[in-house]
Amino acid sequence: KDANAALLSNFEVYQLLTDLKQRRKESGKTKQGSGQQNLNTIMYETLKYISKTPCRYQSPETVREFLVAMKDHKLTK
Repeated sequence: KDANAALLSNFEVYQLLTDLKQRRKESGKTKQGSGQQNLNTIMYETLKYISKTPCRYQSPETVREFLVAMKDHKLTK
């Protein structure tokens, strides 16, 4: 198993991408290579899609509460 591999919820992806977007905006970096442009497109499209889902309104607390509530059901990933 890869120690760096993990499953992320939609909420975690949304939170990560919005944080990255904000940091880039604050840093003011505009010079980009072609690889960076591809990454920007992926980030934009992912954020556009995921912003239309309920995860946009979730918080770390609600996700934690949900996971605790589901623990007794012994669901698999």
